[in-house]
Amino acid sequence: MALGSAPSAYAPRFDAGRVCLDLLATTHPGERLDGVGALCAWIGGAGLVPEGTALGHADASWLAGFRELRCCVGVLVRGPCPGDASSYGRALGRVNELALSATPAPVAVPAEGGGLVRELAGPPGSAALLSLVARDAVELLTDPVARAAVRECEGDDCPLVYLDTSRGRRRRWCSSEVCGNRERVARHRRRAALARA
Repeated sequence: MALGSAPSAYAPRFDAGRVCLDLLATTHPGERLDGVGALCAWIGGAGLVPEGTALGHADASWLAGFRELRCCVGVLVRGPCPGDASSYGRALGRVNELALSATPAPVAVPAEGGGLVRELAGPPGSAALLSLVARDAVELLTDPVARAAVRECEGDDCPLVYLDTSRGRRRRWCSSEVCGNRERVARHRRRAALARA
């Protein structure tokens, strides 16, 4: 079995509203990109490659590259730590550098039934895929409207960041089904405990 083709137990989340923010979500509730298989599952799920694209050539260097980009995006989205402008500058420089690489070239090919489907002109490389995510981060960070819609989840112990595109900009959680449900259950338990007291 080729490296990177093993099935992964990781079920990626893609509810942050941007690919670069979905990459940040791979840190919670622990390291989710714990192997090349998990990274390949994330790449496919994020739509960086068309469905069925072979990623058997992925290796540990891909994992290191995506983790590094994830760290840089996290620094840029959350802003510089007080007194540590140098890490922000390094992160910005690295994201800009990664965004310069050529992205995978899509081509249209005939499919069964006479339609056309999207494929890549050749096997995607790590630099090309990293460039897609880095460019998404650049777009997010330089668009004042999108940047103003970036929120951090209000869920207990949830550091995830998402793009709030809800009506009235009232979204409070990274996911209503995950953190929102936990909060509703906790609120119900608090009310039930008060009623018993």
